Amino acid sequence: MDLRLATFNLENLDWSAAREAAFAQRRTALLPALAALDADVLCLQEVGAQKPHKHSAREYLALDRLLADTPYRDYFRATSVRPGTSAPADVHNLAILSRWPIRATRQIHHNIVARWSWPPPREGDVEPAPIVIEWDRPLLYAAIDLPTGAVLHVIDLHLRAPRPAPVATARGEGSSKSQIEGQFIAAQKREGQALEARLFVETLFDAEPEARIAICGDVNADEYDAPTRLLRGGDNELQQGARALAPLEERVEAARRYTVLHAGRPKLIDHILASPALAAAWRETRILNEGLQDEVFAPEPVLGSLHAPIVAAFALG
Repeated sequence: MDLRLATFNLENLDWSAAREAAFAQRRTALLPALAALDADVLCLQEVGAQKPHKHSAREYLALDRLLADTPYRDYFRATSVRPGTSAPADVHNLAILSRWPIRATRQIHHNIVARWSWPPPREGDVEPAPIVIEWDRPLLYAAIDLPTGAVLHVIDLHLRAPRPAPVATARGEGSSKSQIEGQFIAAQKREGQALEARLFVETLFDAEPEARIAICGDVNADEYDAPTRLLRGGDNELQQGARALAPLEERVEAARRYTVLHAGRPKLIDHILASPALAAAWRETRILNEGLQDEVFAPEPVLGSLHAPIVAAFALG
């Protein structure tokens, strides 16, 4: 059987009745990419959730409107919620859409890697309060029943961007010192959550050594950065052998190997990583970056997305 697995950061997908016309424009820009992916399993990031009424819980109204009258409308769906609640967050939610039944789903947020406190350096007589390192959003896992009888394990993620986290110092928030410390905190959040995702993958391998596993999403890191190496399980596939995850986006020709443009520089920060059993069935990877806007110079409001989607095709026995 053929399997098409895709990931797409929708760039703050949102909707409101007052901005129906603007949403219709965005939808018109996004639909061709969704159709071109022709995905059997689709991981989405930056999905907003809205309130149908002032005092009601948030729902995925924008996503429902985006997928209406498309094949994805009838897909099985797993979605994230704000940690500690039963409803989605206002922004930056995750969604996994599947042509085939989802047998199990799980949200992971400090279930494996605990929160920890970092004591900032003392400033004269001032003893700064410890800063708690906590992920900005959860990981989303789904186990999907394939028609072959096998199970596909999918982890959808959106790691923190490397921009500095807010840190208050004696010199004030926004000072050079707070920016430096904030950059450190951001790195801890990003790499710590990559560690949690990878340790969860280890539990899947423990239960099923030949598991078909894919990590998909916006890692906010290129192929050489620590978060990506953590997710892979090492610097390259040869080092980790049977548990290394293969970066399928790196199998695209070099000239097309980017998912974001930043001030004219192509960057590869969205990824599909596959376990050996899944990678063995790989046939093709495409990055749909034709006409991608530069995130620095793109006009507001953004039409479509500033991230290019990736799709990987497999022939599963």
